Amino acid sequence: MIVCVPDVLTAQELAALRAELQSAPFVDGAATAGWSARTVKKNQQIDTGSANYARMADIVRTAFHRHGLLQAALLPAASTLPLFNRYAGGMEYGAHVDSPIMGSMGNAVRSDIAITVFLSDPRSYDGGELVTHASGGMEHRFKLEAGAAIAYPANTLHHVGTVTRGARDAAIIWVQSMVRDPARRELLWDLESAKRDIFGREGKSTAFDAVSRSHANLLRMWAEVTG
Repeated sequence: MIVCVPDVLTAQELAALRAELQSAPFVDGAATAGWSARTVKKNQQIDTGSANYARMADIVRTAFHRHGLLQAALLPAASTLPLFNRYAGGMEYGAHVDSPIMGSMGNAVRSDIAITVFLSDPRSYDGGELVTHASGGMEHRFKLEAGAAIAYPANTLHHVGTVTRGARDAAIIWVQSMVRDPARRELLWDLESAKRDIFGREGKSTAFDAVSRSHANLLRMWAEVTG
């Protein structure tokens, strides 16, 4: 299941992030890649020890947590802090699958879902599409408006195309879902979407209540929660 969502960031948040990007210190992005992905990862990332990073991470994390549609679609139990990457001057990230576990001991997250939040105007750079590889050799390309996000299964083979003009800035978050199985998450999202559609047309009708009941009971059956 791939979900594209516009306007995850407000105009004010996007402006604040872009201002931070002007002075943020960047390091080699290969440092955070696994041993095999490191050979095809050619980008830069904001130094996570910098003051710029702390301010930027707070903005993106707050936006993700308040976004009801993303919360309903992904059912997050935990998430990583964002990473901020930049592709420019021929940089790219070759085909790879994200590491199954993100973080370190004590704050590790199972990476069920990856989220890319686009920070650059897509007209300001050439290339840089996020490309997901489907079975049968099919590819799906995504280059969203600034402030929009795409969420996709982290076990998907994917790559970021070569940036040949300008710079592509983005924030990346990995999410551990309360519902581990992607097919079950997709079914729950279908039911959630149906609920919203029915409510928009009929209000709190008998059909809405029936779909809501099935959605709630399936989530109760499948969710893994602690505490």
